[in-house]
Amino acid sequence: MSGVQTLMVEAGEGDQRLDRWFRRRFPHIGQGRIEKMCRKGEIRVDGGRVKPATRVEEGQEVRVPPLPDEAAPKPFTPREVVSDADARMIQSAVIYRDEHVIALNKPPGLPTQGGSKQTRHVDGLAEALKFGNEDKPRLVHRLDKDTSGVLLLARTRAAAAKLTEAFRARDTRKIYWAAVAGAPLPRMGTVRFGLVKAPGHGKAGEGEKMHCIHPGQVDKTPGAKRATTDYAVLSALGGRVSWVAMVPITGRTHQLRAHMAELGHPIIGDGKYGGSGQENLGDGWGAQLGGEISRKLHLHSRHLGFTHPFTGARINLTAPLPEHMQRTWDTLGWHERDVPEDPFDEDLQ
Repeated sequence: MSGVQTLMVEAGEGDQRLDRWFRRRFPHIGQGRIEKMCRKGEIRVDGGRVKPATRVEEGQEVRVPPLPDEAAPKPFTPREVVSDADARMIQSAVIYRDEHVIALNKPPGLPTQGGSKQTRHVDGLAEALKFGNEDKPRLVHRLDKDTSGVLLLARTRAAAAKLTEAFRARDTRKIYWAAVAGAPLPRMGTVRFGLVKAPGHGKAGEGEKMHCIHPGQVDKTPGAKRATTDYAVLSALGGRVSWVAMVPITGRTHQLRAHMAELGHPIIGDGKYGGSGQENLGDGWGAQLGGEISRKLHLHSRHLGFTHPFTGARINLTAPLPEHMQRTWDTLGWHERDVPEDPFDEDLQ
């Protein structure tokens, strides 16, 4: 066992959760143990008690209690320099920028943050988005790896705090576009199934997914959270495939994907929730269309509206479809000019 240690939060390690900082320094210590040490006050930051979610900043001192010998602190290594090719790619994804905020049209397949076996992600590539600032922009919300579209980052710590609160208070307007199997009925509705995480089967929890819970059973199901999604069918090709707009009223993990699959209309290309080997024959079963249609996930964060944290102006951002979805839209004869920007706007109904 090691003795009590006091470690400094080094340059480049700031503005992250304490538990994530701790796991990077001590990869052999599990999340449960970190939470227990925080509850008992054994882990402290600048002498004060903290929670696992407390954000640490550069220059702070972290008290580390005695740990198993194999959990020697891992030296902090600065992030790798972003390659010229990656810098050009992430800079070309910028769709809005001012001195406080920057927005990307995130490409599909690019994770928002690092994780298991994920070394190339938006958070790391943000080093190429400083545009003269000393610090890289900070993430204020997330998109799944295979979901494309509008992703907002804050260029200053003050902007990050205000935008994070805006997302938490639901003072933002997010509209997603998707191609789904079959034709949902009614053509406009609200899904209120709760969601609970089911663990995966791999050593690191690979394959975990969200399971839908009837609204009446949410409070009785450990770990379940309420989730609400509005949807509207914008166009349907017979009973085979539909163009759907969705607004996540809540922001749960995989919410849109799990909700549409629960309705029997999984998002095209969704192997996790729709069955990648099942061809959609027109009854809403299976997430593949076959033929020339891409097998990639057809889910795109099309629109994001938010109040600027400093000017107070309402900012509305729209992201063009990624290449594979645009090919599908062209194949099916769908055109963005034929649908309203916000199909949920009561003034348009």
